[in-house]
Amino acid sequence: MSSTKQKIYEIIFEADTPAGKLFDVALLFVIIISVALVLLESVPAIRDNHYQLLRILEWCITIIFSIEYMLRVAIVKKPLRYIFSFYGIIDLLSVLPTYIGLVIAGSHSLVVIRILRLLRVFRILKLTRYTLAGRSLAKAIWNSREKISVFIFFVTMLVIIIGTIMYLVEGPEHGFTSIPRGIYWAIVTLTTVGYGDISPGTPLGQFIASIVMIMGYAIIAVPTGIVTAEIINPTSDKNTQVCPQCLHPSHDDDAVFCKKCGSRLNP
Repeated sequence: MSSTKQKIYEIIFEADTPAGKLFDVALLFVIIISVALVLLESVPAIRDNHYQLLRILEWCITIIFSIEYMLRVAIVKKPLRYIFSFYGIIDLLSVLPTYIGLVIAGSHSLVVIRILRLLRVFRILKLTRYTLAGRSLAKAIWNSREKISVFIFFVTMLVIIIGTIMYLVEGPEHGFTSIPRGIYWAIVTLTTVGYGDISPGTPLGQFIASIVMIMGYAIIAVPTGIVTAEIINPTSDKNTQVCPQCLHPSHDDDAVFCKKCGSRLNP
């Protein structure tokens, strides 16, 4: 990797240098502005009165993101690995809708264009790359994935059982016309949302509903505790150096070689 290419790589992919931090902060502001534009564009009065200004700002932001995307593809040693990575796909989604809007034209396709433009809100996912807190939270959730998956599986079984019991106890006369309808009620009740569109009418059904409501408060605290424990006791340090070969982002401060693929890291 040439010295110029390596310097650009350190600025774009790493945040340990002043230039890298400045790049991250600048992109943070651009991302926030771009998401704000998507939200403002959905307001009819603002869209009608400031349409040209919104379009100009959108194209400026799209060009910035396009340059960033092309630079990332150009400087990594394995472009396909980046292109098909999570952030590579998000980066592509952040620029595609604006360009697709140029190709798809005509009154019959306005709805399609509007839907494609809404994909720009995915730019907000780029925020996690440039904020240490976002990376820490995302990593904590990822490291807790097995526990959370088991928890979700347990809750799924629980609502199926509760929904079936309520279908048998209440029956169609109280709105529980099917087991899926009972499962819907169980999910709404267990999450303490309580829409009130379906409610038990028998004493036994009301007793079961009371137990489910109490269980809901306990169940909501479980995933919060899992993720909180992972945040308090992280499994690795906060080094942001990225391997130029495999794009693995976590290394020790004194690491010389990538812990995943063994390639030499940038000095």
